[in-house]
Amino acid sequence: MSVVLRDRRGLVGFAVLVVVIGCALAAPVVTSGDPNVQGDIVATRFLPPLATDRAGDFHPFGTDRFGRDVWTRLIYGARVSMGVGLLAVLVSVTVGMAVGALAAHGRGPLSALLLGLTDFALALPRVVLLLLLAALWRPSTGLVILVLGLTGWMSIARLVHGEVRALAAQPFVDGAVAIGARRLRVLTRHVLPNALTPVIVAAALGIGNAIMLEAGLSYLGLGVQPPTPSWGNMIASGRDTLVNAPWVATAPGIALVVVVVACTLLGDALRDALDPRRRGNLA
Repeated sequence: MSVVLRDRRGLVGFAVLVVVIGCALAAPVVTSGDPNVQGDIVATRFLPPLATDRAGDFHPFGTDRFGRDVWTRLIYGARVSMGVGLLAVLVSVTVGMAVGALAAHGRGPLSALLLGLTDFALALPRVVLLLLLAALWRPSTGLVILVLGLTGWMSIARLVHGEVRALAAQPFVDGAVAIGARRLRVLTRHVLPNALTPVIVAAALGIGNAIMLEAGLSYLGLGVQPPTPSWGNMIASGRDTLVNAPWVATAPGIALVVVVVACTLLGDALRDALDPRRRGNLA
């Protein structure tokens, strides 16, 4: 990790994500209260940033059409958006590693079937598939996690398949087999741990992509449903008030961009730190 933090990209990306995740976890401390509470709507709706309402409550990012504090909803929305991104990537990594490892480890019809399934899934447009799956069932946070996870495993499966095939030809695998280790044990204990480098990088980059896709689904009304705040449905709720209250959509939009860029920077730094050839060039 120290190698990653010595890279400016890794340091910036890591710092941004630590701040965002820390604020999300400490939401009751850094915000004024319930993100869905509505007071006197007529008196508090569309207050501009840095305004104070009649009750003396300070609103650093203003309020929305229902008088709800945008800062509070932004922080609680970070819980949902970051949680969905992390869990969706966890599902993708789990399924992708299992499929890729079994395809590389297996022989005959099983390997051909798994690789064919992966290629078929890769050929489908992900956004269209996301919209189709989200439209078939009632939108919910759990469904969004599953849909994002089950449509993002294919590239990881291909990465794992290639790494496992390359590692299977290494001398340490032949040595483990020679002393009597079973092939499945060799795969799980020796090969897969050495194939994690591209998976870690892909996961870091995939978190930002998953957060962006969740925001897109929520913006279309097919993701996390109101009143639960997420950055996507916050942007959607402010799309028709961009002229008179631009802060409603601008705040979550900027947060979304910053987090996605931070994930990309951290992923690039991890790739350079974990790749021996790149690390040698940097040294």
